[in-house]
Amino acid sequence: MKKLSCLVIEDEPLSQEVLAKYIAGVPGLGLAGICGDALSATGLLRNTPVDLIFLDINLPVISGIRFLKSLSNPPLIIFTTAYTEFAVEGFEADAVDYLLKPFSFERFLKSVNKAFDRINYLASKTGMVTGTEPDNMGFFILRADKKVHRINFSDILYLEATGDYVKIHTPAKTLLVHETFRNMEEQLPAGLFIRVHRSFIVPIHRISYIEGNRLNTEGTMIPIGMVYREGLMKLLKKP
Repeated sequence: MKKLSCLVIEDEPLSQEVLAKYIAGVPGLGLAGICGDALSATGLLRNTPVDLIFLDINLPVISGIRFLKSLSNPPLIIFTTAYTEFAVEGFEADAVDYLLKPFSFERFLKSVNKAFDRINYLASKTGMVTGTEPDNMGFFILRADKKVHRINFSDILYLEATGDYVKIHTPAKTLLVHETFRNMEEQLPAGLFIRVHRSFIVPIHRISYIEGNRLNTEGTMIPIGMVYREGLMKLLKKP
């Protein structure tokens, strides 16, 4: 997937700097421009393709929500604001996410992954990807080992819960991510991964065989939890 072209519409210089820094630190994102108000952003959007806007709600002259409503074919939107009272209105505008200032880089990454998920979903709906072929699964962005990693879903061998962390096993490396197993599961594409144990999630296309209460994925034997077995067997029996 090409880099997502990002536009920042934000009137506070410090917030502009933070967003520019965060965008620069994420593989898969590129900064198309920074605008201090919605009117100047209108001119930029006429001449510059943009995939994702980080849009402050409380802007001078015209609010971020009013600006969004004025766009006939808006890109993806992540609202940024210091005011919680705008949250409901922001989500009603079909925003990808709502970032409450000040927000951490980890919280920013979660919003970006939601944007990537939306892009992958829209692409599958328009036939740009099949959604079932491993090479077209997409990816997510994770922070581990003081680095930001892009992990292709097709590279994942399995995920393993360990305390307050999740181990993501790939052929090239194993990443230890500080994240709940449930949150990690929600970021994976539906129908392509399955939870087979309270501590293990595996990609369906990597399951080689089932032997007793274990399954083989690329040579590794993974336990199958009793409460997950029935769902796994039903899935594997589908044509």
